[in-house]
Amino acid sequence: MRSKDKISYFYDGDVGNVYFGPNHPMKPHRLCMTHHLVLSYELHKKMEIYRPHKAYPVELAQFHSADYVEFLHRITPDTQHLFPNEMTKYNLGEDCPVFENLFEFCQIYAGGTLDAARRLNNQLCDIAINWAGGLHHAKKCEASGFCYINDLVLGILELLKHHARVLYIDIDVHHGDGVEEAFYLTDRVMTVSFHKYGDLFFPGTGDVKEIGEKEGKYYAINVPLKDGIDDSSFTRLFKTIIAKVVETYLPGAIVLQCGADSLAGDRLGCFNLSSDGHAECVRFVKKFNLPLLVTGGGGYTKENVARCWAFETGVLLDTELPNEIPDNDYIEFFKPDYSLKIPGGLIENFNSKSYLGNIKMNVLENLRYIQHAPSVQMHEVIL
Repeated sequence: MRSKDKISYFYDGDVGNVYFGPNHPMKPHRLCMTHHLVLSYELHKKMEIYRPHKAYPVELAQFHSADYVEFLHRITPDTQHLFPNEMTKYNLGEDCPVFENLFEFCQIYAGGTLDAARRLNNQLCDIAINWAGGLHHAKKCEASGFCYINDLVLGILELLKHHARVLYIDIDVHHGDGVEEAFYLTDRVMTVSFHKYGDLFFPGTGDVKEIGEKEGKYYAINVPLKDGIDDSSFTRLFKTIIAKVVETYLPGAIVLQCGADSLAGDRLGCFNLSSDGHAECVRFVKKFNLPLLVTGGGGYTKENVARCWAFETGVLLDTELPNEIPDNDYIEFFKPDYSLKIPGGLIENFNSKSYLGNIKMNVLENLRYIQHAPSVQMHEVIL
């Protein structure tokens, strides 16, 4: 065991100032709320706090197509009407609106994940946190699901410079499709996504049968869940699968996407997880003592997002936080009880024991095809 984890935490106050629009569920303001909770619990005193660099267009183009990056750089709310073809081509519009300072917003959250990966690579920390990151739907040439730049893919590419194998774990309520797609053909990244699947739920991918192709066959793992999964079913399944994955794949580093829309009461979610259940996954992954990059992701009930990520910052620091939220600039958002913990929900759980048993059996069966520590060479991943 490491005596005390060294943790780097990335935050830029400007990231919470952008506005997707009046009826849009994505509220970057949740990041300011998270940060103020972290400060009010004095967690900043136990970490190294960094303001990330703004990722350069050339860095973003390590995954994304140069023409797409260039368009994001150029487009503004005032000029978007001049580019109807490009808006359609790059999937910009209702879900992924063009707003003021869009490109700078992308540069900040992607820069945080890149800086986090580099600090891990240089062994300057054991765990790196970027709650602004985790935008897992963005594709090589288009925006998707409120995501424009896929910081996770960029962070993983950075980690691959120092590690033969990287494990990506996603506990957002939505399938981590953009990350899976980017690494679908390689064995150097294993992607594991736990998500709601079925009923035309966005993005519609992530069936247990999606397992990767060519060199990447069996290196994509999907755990499709139904409405109402609770703490005990979720964490039991999570621990069984992740323990087996780590034992079989032997990753050199782990990237953990902690989308908070899998919590009970989320505006777009449909699970029953409490903050304790969600955080239990973080606690479990931390125990492997591997270089760990932790990001945010979805989460559309913003006071719950802030509670969750502040609580999980505490978990990563091995610090128990009092349930009563200390006074801070956003204290009014946490009325009436001002408590940190989020209780589980009461949606009917449609995940039967036999359904979850089948999923587990499928996943473990597929893992048997990859023998212990695949003899992965440090070949380049071409995206």
